[in-house]
Amino acid sequence: QVQLVESGGGLVQAGGSLRLSCAASGRTFSTVGMGWFRQAPGKEREFVADISSTGHVTYYADSLKGRFTISRDNAKNTVYLQMNSLKPEDTAVYYCAADRLGRSFPYTEAHEYGSWGQGTQVTVST
Repeated sequence: QVQLVESGGGLVQAGGSLRLSCAASGRTFSTVGMGWFRQAPGKEREFVADISSTGHVTYYADSLKGRFTISRDNAKNTVYLQMNSLKPEDTAVYYCAADRLGRSFPYTEAHEYGSWGQGTQVTVST
């Protein structure tokens, strides 16, 4: 199992940027695909982006392409989410997660992830 801790959330004005970090513990981090999800109040958790174990393959929710970038540094056991041109509708709790079966190439569905962080709040003001 991988333990995950997110950080980097906060309050930002529309048009601003934030970089979220997800620090992982566990020897298997570098072999596991990772994902970012978000959940706004009253809404279901939604897929944001995922990244393969090597970092060479990434995938994004269509609505977020071009504004969000997922990356990872396996030497630091950390996955990142760079968020630019933020909009009020990006307000949510953001979670990182590790593929539940330890697969290198993750999926977009939340039920395919088995380890979750506690989340970090991102609030975008107008």
